[in-house]
Amino acid sequence: MTTPPRNEPEGLFTSTAADYARHRPGIPPEAVSLLADTMRDADRPALLDLGSGTGQVPAALLPAVPRIGGVDLVDLDQDMLRQAATTLEPLLSSRPAGFHPVAAEDFTPPFDGYQADLITCARSLHWMDRSAVLKMADLATSPEATVAIMGDGSLWTYRAAWTAALKQLIQSYLGEERRAGASGVYAGPGRRYEDDLAASPFHQVTERRFPVRRVWTSAQVLGYLRSTSFARPDLFGGRHDRFEAEARELLERHSERGGLVEEAVFTVLLARRPGAKA
Repeated sequence: MTTPPRNEPEGLFTSTAADYARHRPGIPPEAVSLLADTMRDADRPALLDLGSGTGQVPAALLPAVPRIGGVDLVDLDQDMLRQAATTLEPLLSSRPAGFHPVAAEDFTPPFDGYQADLITCARSLHWMDRSAVLKMADLATSPEATVAIMGDGSLWTYRAAWTAALKQLIQSYLGEERRAGASGVYAGPGRRYEDDLAASPFHQVTERRFPVRRVWTSAQVLGYLRSTSFARPDLFGGRHDRFEAEARELLERHSERGGLVEEAVFTVLLARRPGAKA
């Protein structure tokens, strides 16, 4: 295992790694099974995870696919990669793992002849240069490889009475537009991921959707918010403690009305080159 270096650049999620690891929802078991099945024909499959965060995808797949021969994690935030290294260490056994603190489009294979059998990108493609990422993927994958793009929105976009009230409270502190770290406001992807894939070598696409019901506690929601680009503590300056106190009161009021329920849909796009085995 190659330990992530410590000269980290400032990023959207810097200093949120512990909350990210503790409070971000994991990958649904049905999605894990789907991803595992894409590697069924590879003897010692290689996994390349882009926008890895704290390593949720490799942590789910390593126990599910003991044949995985090695993993590489790519994320600009070295705090996240260090947290991922801690999480994955007991799961890797003797299998090699590389941690790459670069933008996904700048990933270069760690050795000659490297070919990933599965590239995963969970809840992160919207931060990337998608066209460049898919060009990189074409160079770094085996002919039968799968690119899996996954996501389920966020509590900012989920529509419920409690999330609407919470969003309004965040906006009262940070402004109407959704923040994207200290650097500015969030701009959406601009076009559908399916359109990005249609313009790439991986334009044989299958979509799977998995309903997920989550019941949050107030403490979990506050921890989740601390891990986000739109409500992390440093955005509030000296007002974060006051915000959390108001948010806790708001969430506890809504909890009394039936709990903090999120009915999400976890969507997986499986993209392959034409002619590749499904």
